[in-house]
Amino acid sequence: MPAESESPEDQGPTEVHQDLTALREHYTNPRRNRAMKIEDRWHQLRLNLACRKQQHVTMLSLTGYGSPRWVRVFSRVVMAPDTDFENGRRVAKVIADGVRGWRNFVSAPVPFAEVTVTIAGRSYEVSADRGGIVDVQVDLGEDLLEPGWQEVRLEAAGAEATTAEVQIIGDDVTSGVICDIDDTVVVTKLPRPFLAAWNSFVLDEHARTPTPGMAVMMERLLGASPGAPVIYVSTGAWNVAQTLTRFLTRNLYPFGPLLLTDWGPTEDRWFRSGQQHKDEQLERLHRDYPQIKWVLIGDDGQHDPVIYADFARRHPQAVQAVIIRELTYSEAVLAGGRAEAPDGEDLLKATNGGENPQRVQTVGQYQIPWIYGPDGKAISEQLSEQGLLGPSRH
Repeated sequence: MPAESESPEDQGPTEVHQDLTALREHYTNPRRNRAMKIEDRWHQLRLNLACRKQQHVTMLSLTGYGSPRWVRVFSRVVMAPDTDFENGRRVAKVIADGVRGWRNFVSAPVPFAEVTVTIAGRSYEVSADRGGIVDVQVDLGEDLLEPGWQEVRLEAAGAEATTAEVQIIGDDVTSGVICDIDDTVVVTKLPRPFLAAWNSFVLDEHARTPTPGMAVMMERLLGASPGAPVIYVSTGAWNVAQTLTRFLTRNLYPFGPLLLTDWGPTEDRWFRSGQQHKDEQLERLHRDYPQIKWVLIGDDGQHDPVIYADFARRHPQAVQAVIIRELTYSEAVLAGGRAEAPDGEDLLKATNGGENPQRVQTVGQYQIPWIYGPDGKAISEQLSEQGLLGPSRH
């Protein structure tokens, strides 16, 4: 008689493979504070429960970027029922039914998961961080990748292999766009203290509202510089990366990588600083692509003007223009007021009168235009005057 197959109950808990060296270094780190220890215990409790439920190790596919010589790879390694995901993305039925944000936080992360990344036929061993997030730069040693969109393969023990798209930016690319998300490309109309929680835990992804005209404006902005990348930088959690990607795609925003953050505690604070996150990502992008002049897009609800002005002071040669979406009065009230004008006598001087006076930030020999407007249409009119827009397809 053929042997009977084991029932799921007889197979025991799911086995996960973790980088024991990284795990040991983390747990013996003297700077690991009480908040980090509490979060680590919570992650381990959830992981143990998911293993007992025989959930599957799942690689979530996130968009990355790189150059012909290196690739910055993003992913999340979580535990989930095998019916929830396919090739690292939520299956179509779940998406069609609408995914409320809290579902993105239900899956237990796999801290320090061992991951194999295959790029151009070569395999590289990397590890997730303590929150199950993979954010690693893989150095290829030579020019292996053609500029444009490429695919990398991600594997973890016990998980179905998945592929992730990466945008390879050539050395000849000299223009690009860095764009904020909340209140810039998405209309939130929520108090800032509750904004992140509402967007992440409560709001159905189909209920998010795009900012009028911004997608068309960004399309024309990139049309003026073929091959230019767009990279979205947000203080949102990595848990909502796939949700945000679907929102941007559905509303015809240019496709590009997302640079998000982990909300958990760090060695010196209970919660990560959103402003510090944006500062660090801007600096890293400048180091990664020193030849690119960026158009920086944000809103005037909180810190974006100060962050962008400080970056322009440090690297004026790397900023082509700054675009600030002006919030409506009600949006500004909910955001806690408008951002204060950045410091500096020569900053944002109006160069002419009229309804939309042009503002310029002067740093040495560089004059950087600052463009303000409530929506994409108003911003596009001023960008056209600056010669920064390509032709409209509409």
